[in-house]
Amino acid sequence: MVRRAAFAALVMSVVIVVTGGAVRLTASGLGCTTWPRCTDESLTPTAEMGFHGIVEFTNRMLTYVLSAAVGWAILAARCHRPWRRSLTRLGWAQFWLVMSNAVLGGITVLTGLNPYTVALHMIAAMALVWVALLMWERSKEGDGPAEPSVARPIHRLSYVLVTVIGLLVAAGTLVTGAGHHPGTPQDNKIVPRIPIDYDRLAQFHADFAFVSVGLAIAVIFVFTAVKAPQPARARAKELLAVLLLQGVLGFVQYFTDAPELMVGLHMFLATLTWIAALRIPVALRTRGVEEAPEQLPAQTPRTASV
Repeated sequence: MVRRAAFAALVMSVVIVVTGGAVRLTASGLGCTTWPRCTDESLTPTAEMGFHGIVEFTNRMLTYVLSAAVGWAILAARCHRPWRRSLTRLGWAQFWLVMSNAVLGGITVLTGLNPYTVALHMIAAMALVWVALLMWERSKEGDGPAEPSVARPIHRLSYVLVTVIGLLVAAGTLVTGAGHHPGTPQDNKIVPRIPIDYDRLAQFHADFAFVSVGLAIAVIFVFTAVKAPQPARARAKELLAVLLLQGVLGFVQYFTDAPELMVGLHMFLATLTWIAALRIPVALRTRGVEEAPEQLPAQTPRTASV
């Protein structure tokens, strides 16, 4: 049950990233004009707010669905026998990430879609994906100490790859902050944008993508040379495939003036890229069942001497 609950939380963490992107791409970022209410007088959107109010409010309501999935994961971990403290802590970490990201989303609305808070909102959502994935992966392992299945430098290389992919995603948020979709209708000039040339940021993001692809290819060759576990080699190839697909989509997106549907797909693939990278270090270790402390043999009670 813990594994199913953890997977449900992971799926919802991906869904909330995609729906959050849909809010921006449909220009509904200020569909609800304030937070935590939708308007100063109403908790829900009014008829005058139309489509944009419905989209923004729906995304807010999905936070409760996400919270329910995380709550299920926490309860499943807590009720599991034997109790696994590590899984429970990962569940609570997700809960606090959800709460903090909800507050950050409110700050984003109250600051009129400031691009830097929008970027932090996305990065915090990716942190939630990270913890949710870790809980799901840990639910398939024991609680014993982690034992690397490859040499330590190879294991560190996998963390370098994760770091580069994380920076790639962060660079993408900067492109978003200077790009074509501020989250409101195009005639709204109030929303601030990152004051850096969009083309330069896009080129910087593309350069990081080339570095990521090159590093992923290098990792595949290294894993093959050292005969890394088959799951790790397979996951490295999966990451390369998603990166190449994402790269092609990014180039098409750039030269077609970033159509909304394509940008949304780009965000979804960015989440899958992040997940694919995070799964590689996990495949380079093993965790056995934690051994119970040794018990002293029971002593035979002494008989009283006559």
